[in-house]
Amino acid sequence: MRQIVLDTETTGLEWRNGNRVVEIGCVELIERRLTGNNFHVYLNPERDFEEGAREVTGLSLEFLADKPLFADVAESFLDYIRGAELIIHNAKFDVGFLNAELAGIGPQLGTIADYAEVLDTLDMARKRWPGQRNSLDALVKRLGVEVRDRTYHGALLDAGILADVYLAMTGGQSELGFDLPAESSSQPEARPSSEILHFQMLQAPRPRVLVSDEEHAAHQARLEAIEKKAGQCLWLQEN
Repeated sequence: MRQIVLDTETTGLEWRNGNRVVEIGCVELIERRLTGNNFHVYLNPERDFEEGAREVTGLSLEFLADKPLFADVAESFLDYIRGAELIIHNAKFDVGFLNAELAGIGPQLGTIADYAEVLDTLDMARKRWPGQRNSLDALVKRLGVEVRDRTYHGALLDAGILADVYLAMTGGQSELGFDLPAESSSQPEARPSSEILHFQMLQAPRPRVLVSDEEHAAHQARLEAIEKKAGQCLWLQEN
């Protein structure tokens, strides 16, 4: 089974107001194992950020100025997700933005539903823990998933975290670093057993980035300040 854990970063909270996608991050799972065949791209939104969004993403128009437009990467992105199950936290947000981007190119590309099924981990979490906080940060803490620095939200970083959260939520393999990554779908030929053993011996453990209580508190205060100033902060409520 091929699954793609997906996250986006945007110029603001609402695509209906003309906000655009500025980053797409995807992590591939095959049979619940990370393959390393990820998809990651920054995009030129051709518009400015809404107040607060720049602080959350840590991105700037200067950085994004020479990046491709969504139209430039649309076909490669759709080919990447084709036939997979997309795992997204608060899927309505990300799928809404991606469908708006596709519609901006023209009706010939259709919608995300034409290429992949979608599983919303926020809905899963709400059913499992009704009445509790089910943001990505809250699930990381609740499930004992590795804590990583999220001072700035990055699409590929958050997709990797969500992959760990999804595996923990569904009672499967957790990110402990003991399992050999599955073969990427882009490399269908099986490795010889001697090559797999060599790969295991040379595979370096993933770096562990631990966040102190002070850093976590500072991050939370930043998001709460954004919420107070802007009236809402999607990243604080549901991300």
